[in-house]
Amino acid sequence: MHEHLDALEQRMQQLQQAMRRAQLARDSDQVKQLREELRRIQRAWDALFAQAEENESNTGPGKGESGAPAQQTAPPEPQTQLPAREQVHQVLTLLAVPAAPKLISTVHEAFFAGALAPSRLTSLRRDEERSYRSAPGARPYYLCPALTSDLLSPARGLLTVSTWPLEQRIVGPLSARVHFLTSALSIADAAERLDAAALPLPARQLLVRYAQNIPGAQPPIPQSNPAHAPLDLALLRRAAQDELALHTDSDTTTRTHAATRARRQLDEMALLFGGSFQSAPRLRSVP
Repeated sequence: MHEHLDALEQRMQQLQQAMRRAQLARDSDQVKQLREELRRIQRAWDALFAQAEENESNTGPGKGESGAPAQQTAPPEPQTQLPAREQVHQVLTLLAVPAAPKLISTVHEAFFAGALAPSRLTSLRRDEERSYRSAPGARPYYLCPALTSDLLSPARGLLTVSTWPLEQRIVGPLSARVHFLTSALSIADAAERLDAAALPLPARQLLVRYAQNIPGAQPPIPQSNPAHAPLDLALLRRAAQDELALHTDSDTTTRTHAATRARRQLDEMALLFGGSFQSAPRLRSVP
């Protein structure tokens, strides 16, 4: 939870700096939009901080620390499985890019405890939107759809986190490949934090599939069984970074322009869950 607080604080600092630049440029509209986003992030920070404070107060020192004898005979309670939305949040935080339910489920199986079936995510986005409508900003984060760069409407089947910068939640024509390469790097980093000798089979299989779809990411050793295909994380990372360098600038430009247009045209809720399809032609026609 503390890493999410750090991310929100970093985003608030970025917004404050952007507001100062916009003020110096005498761009009052941009200042207004940035201030609204800053207030939204501040509310998310307040809610998350309160949740963290409550968790710490509920998890006080055990009886052994307070001097009372600890019960040695009681077996440890089984770990409670996190709600689906928190499991999805864990995976999206690892990937740092919009992701489809199938990928979220696969990554969760590879790196987290417990199963997360894609079918459990079918209604999750609608539930999140209903929750926001009933009490805007009450949760520290919301699971939102990615927004398309042209229509600023919800991208089908792609989930993001509301606390991400708007540019990170928008997808353009090149974003699918950029996100694939970015997630390959994130998953390689997660694998390196584990014991390489004891890398879970689902994690290894996932990395092999990534390597098979990135030119130059696999050692030239033929293997018929994907479970035992060669895997070189350093080679995978170099190949992903080399291809990513070809697409990043163009994709970033597209998403940055779309984010600027979205802040000008959409209200606070639509910035999270997308503009309506009825207004899509009007949004698209505006440069």
